[in-house]
Amino acid sequence: MRRNYWVYSIGLAVVWAVVLGIWALKNNPSALNRFLLVFGGFAIAWISGTIARYIYPPPKKWTQSD
Repeated sequence: MRRNYWVYSIGLAVVWAVVLGIWALKNNPSALNRFLLVFGGFAIAWISGTIARYIYPPPKKWTQSD
């Protein structure tokens, strides 16, 4: 299996979707706002981290294989 950032990102999206589904079934609709606020914060952080990875890649000495 490929171990890279995009596979990890897809896995996170699947987990968030499952958690959102469970949360929506177990709680009333007004409690969903709290969950979406937490998810929104996580999504903003994940997107900013992704942008930072492309703008500031790691130094060559960290990416070279021995």
